[in-house]
Amino acid sequence: MTGKRDFLSVTDFTPDEVREVIDLSIQVKKDRSVHNLLEGKSFALIFEKPSLRTRTTFEIAIHELGGYPIYLAPGDIKLGKRESVPDVAHNLERWTYGIVARVFKQSTVETLAANYRYPVINALSDIEHPCQAIGDYVTIKEHAGDTKVKLSFIGDGNNVANSLMLLTAMLGGEFTIACPEGYEPNAALIVRAMDIARETGARIRIVRDPIEAVKDADFIYTDVWTSMGQEEEAEIRRRVFAPYQVNEELMSHAPKHAKVMHCLPARRGEEITDGVIDGPQSIVFDQAENRLHSEKGILMFLYGLKI
Repeated sequence: MTGKRDFLSVTDFTPDEVREVIDLSIQVKKDRSVHNLLEGKSFALIFEKPSLRTRTTFEIAIHELGGYPIYLAPGDIKLGKRESVPDVAHNLERWTYGIVARVFKQSTVETLAANYRYPVINALSDIEHPCQAIGDYVTIKEHAGDTKVKLSFIGDGNNVANSLMLLTAMLGGEFTIACPEGYEPNAALIVRAMDIARETGARIRIVRDPIEAVKDADFIYTDVWTSMGQEEEAEIRRRVFAPYQVNEELMSHAPKHAKVMHCLPARRGEEITDGVIDGPQSIVFDQAENRLHSEKGILMFLYGLKI
């Protein structure tokens, strides 16, 4: 491997590179027999937060590419408490070939990357969830045949919304978020997305009315109203976001072809109803499946691997 590349934000890739990773992900999905590209290489999976999809899919992806994943649970390292983040990185670079980090703070993955000689992948932070966004656009391309679509996000401007906003801007589509005042995506990333949109012809919109957001959407996306670490705000958030539930009434205002997306886990009955998440327009479990294939695509791109 020459020229270390990290994947801490979707903007670490160029628009053309994103398209390459999406196409590579779809290609490896068709052939699960791709093996031994990472033979003899070990990877550290540092998880400060629990996970079903991210841990399972990264472990399988690394294994199916011939590598060996080592899961490091929150109590194993205690980043920044038992040992400094730079010291953890310097130790791991002597033994492993890559880090996949699911952490509370974006600064943690940035510090890991600054002190580690091999690629570091952001598997979720407070600011971005770039692996989720890539997997989502793999799913979007499978269903729409294109990545230039109208994507509407209903709810909290959280890490998933941040990454989807940036990625939609990069791919020249239209990103609309309907959210209450004070719950918009990260302000600096809104500016960044607007700058990118001016170059790509994309459109970024922030609205208050969810009906306005869905009326011409190709894809309608939602996520939990209360993320890990925000539990003390749960009751307030339930009241604030109640008008933003993705339910049958809201979907009646959307085009018939619109597909419903959710990164999971879902709090059924809060941000989305059973009838919608289990309904014919839902592609939620396609998204979950594609996390595996998109993570293979990301790994192969970062390490310059070819089928």
